[in-house]
Amino acid sequence: MNGLRVIPTWRHGRERLYVCLPDGRNIAWYDREAARVNLLGEDREDEVLRALGPYITGPVTVGPPPVPTPAELARLSLHPDDDLAPNRPGEALVVALDRDPGPTHRLRPDPRRRALAAEQTVGDALDRLDGAGWHILHSVPLPGGDRIHHLLIGPGGVYAVHTLHARKQRVRIADPMITLGRRDPHPLLHRLRTDADRASHALTAEVRPVLVLVDPAALSIPATPREVHVLRATEVEGLTRRGDVLKPADVEALHATARDRNTWARV
Repeated sequence: MNGLRVIPTWRHGRERLYVCLPDGRNIAWYDREAARVNLLGEDREDEVLRALGPYITGPVTVGPPPVPTPAELARLSLHPDDDLAPNRPGEALVVALDRDPGPTHRLRPDPRRRALAAEQTVGDALDRLDGAGWHILHSVPLPGGDRIHHLLIGPGGVYAVHTLHARKQRVRIADPMITLGRRDPHPLLHRLRTDADRASHALTAEVRPVLVLVDPAALSIPATPREVHVLRATEVEGLTRRGDVLKPADVEALHATARDRNTWARV
């Protein structure tokens, strides 16, 4: 026995196995997903590999931790209050409902709760794409009280995703108008294009607008809307199958910029 201990932990959804000295100091860690053993000192490499032996499957890279990229350094310098990455789907609505739950004697459900359920449905589907080269941010605030429900960044580009609760309702889209059930038509597509343009300005990259309908009874689109992708909630994973337009380094840099609240202060 060399006295080293292996302690499994989870960081940002990824498993790491830390190798510790008897006094608790870390001297190495094994990232299963990256198949890499990171050493804080090379003098105990053989001991570290013996300790990790039962946990390693297949070939691994062994060496010191990689030098942080500019995007990683920018993320590490963010104040927690300015980091949008921890936002949950529908974060803004969750906060609003906590502050003002509304009367409990409503005959009809609070529309904010229906909107929150829709954002959570789509947000959960998008979150499942995280870790496959894609990053997702939720409730990105824009000046004036507007927000982007979900921002999807990955090899296929950048998408500003807006969700719409449409459960058991017929939806008709005649650009820029959207008619939901028996309600009056609303020029929602105009807002989506405007929000995407604002995001493009903030990130200095093309951002494409996406409308996601949650549980519509029927969908009618006589003519394809200009620039806006229209999907059902069950189809959002299809966004990741679009052609590669961004390199991994570009994806990381855009994500580092987008997660900073200050990026969106003047758009």
